[in-house]
Amino acid sequence: MMKTEDYFALGRPHWRRILDAALSRGGDFADLYFEHRVFHLIDIEEDIIKETAEAITLGLGIRVTRGEKTGYAYVNDLTLSKALAAAAAAAAIADGPQKLRIPRLRLVSPKVEVYTSRSPLHEVDLKARIALAQEAYAACLHASPRIKKARTIYQDSIQNILIVNAEGLTARDARPMVKLACYAVAEHAGRREFGYAGGGGRVGLEYFRDTLTPGGIGRDAADDALRLLEADEAPAGEMPVVLAPGHSGVLVHEAVGHLLEADFNRKKTSIFWDKLGRRVASPLLTIYDDPTIPSFRGSYNLDDEGTPPSKTLLIDRGVVAGFLQDKLSARLMAMPLTGHGRRQDFACIPIPRMANTYVERGEHSPEEIIKSVDKGIYAEKFEGGQVEDSGKFTFSISSGYLIEGGRLTAPIKQATLIGTNIDILRKIEMVGSDLAFSMQTGTCSKEGQDVPVGDGCPTLKISRMTVGGKRT
Repeated sequence: MMKTEDYFALGRPHWRRILDAALSRGGDFADLYFEHRVFHLIDIEEDIIKETAEAITLGLGIRVTRGEKTGYAYVNDLTLSKALAAAAAAAAIADGPQKLRIPRLRLVSPKVEVYTSRSPLHEVDLKARIALAQEAYAACLHASPRIKKARTIYQDSIQNILIVNAEGLTARDARPMVKLACYAVAEHAGRREFGYAGGGGRVGLEYFRDTLTPGGIGRDAADDALRLLEADEAPAGEMPVVLAPGHSGVLVHEAVGHLLEADFNRKKTSIFWDKLGRRVASPLLTIYDDPTIPSFRGSYNLDDEGTPPSKTLLIDRGVVAGFLQDKLSARLMAMPLTGHGRRQDFACIPIPRMANTYVERGEHSPEEIIKSVDKGIYAEKFEGGQVEDSGKFTFSISSGYLIEGGRLTAPIKQATLIGTNIDILRKIEMVGSDLAFSMQTGTCSKEGQDVPVGDGCPTLKISRMTVGGKRT
């Protein structure tokens, strides 16, 4: 098996020269981020394999910081002359002689091993990968005569990274990833609805045999579309809202998680910037972000700055307990590193990002929570939403149910949840014991960068919330 360094033409004798060039004008810190990624895609639609693709990404990103300023340059031609030119470009944010001396390089080893694949899919024969996608496609299309169209997309990759910095750290990681997703279109009596299901993570072939089969993914996508054919628009107004376990974690991710990323707080653009140690939510609510959950899509052995990640407490029984930190924010805020410096690829600077964000389980059973609501809605799946720095948000519910007399009744669709995060956090009345995580297919966007993430929550009851839907 190749060592990570073997993917890059620039070896250990060159690293110091490049770092010295990056620090030549007096930067406080510099690092090198080497990346080699192999990506595969299979796309099945209209009963044919529409596309198979293989792409290889190779490059080096060079960062220099001086105070709050960051200089960044990258190359995909890994020759020493190009790397030195990029280092000089990144160094231009500083203006002075080099002061920082680079200590002897030392290798940092991960504290955890989160990649559980026994049969890595990037090493599996192409025919076996195609068979996974075909199985999901067939199961979806043949689930019901009302399913008129299906599409399956399979992706896998292996990302080899090498990080070297001016503090003497060297770190390397080889990150596997796979995603199998299915889309369904159902039609009946002039109505058309769409369904989606998927799975994956940092897993191997055994996952699609033992945990979540391709056939199960296809049938779930079909069921999602078929259920929406029977759904009506949600009622509008103020009412109790119960969030389903698992998928509702996206609301926590968007409405709370982003505003607890350290860069927003050091810049004072987050509503939480001055609330560390202060109560902002119900005492029933505890939120973590944990990049160390084995096999999860948002997990990693080392972050993109070479820092070993840690399970990070964000809200502790309603009190803001911490922020998600990268190196720059942690230094400027004089706070500990948490291992949440992440980047899309070598062309991007690392910034604080979520990994796997979730609400800790509570003491109520889901049945008990639903029974406590006389009239409200049960939000099951979400299409996404928008959140402002002020904490105001809107989220679209793709599917759910009415709650009437303490029971789930008619299926609903096209509802919008509207509110302000601190107000809603304080209105959480019950937290379920049924913690679950959403589909392992999620991607989060921030400042033009996409990274894989996970989220989760147990059943949650919000006492009152504004619901946008059909006026009755």
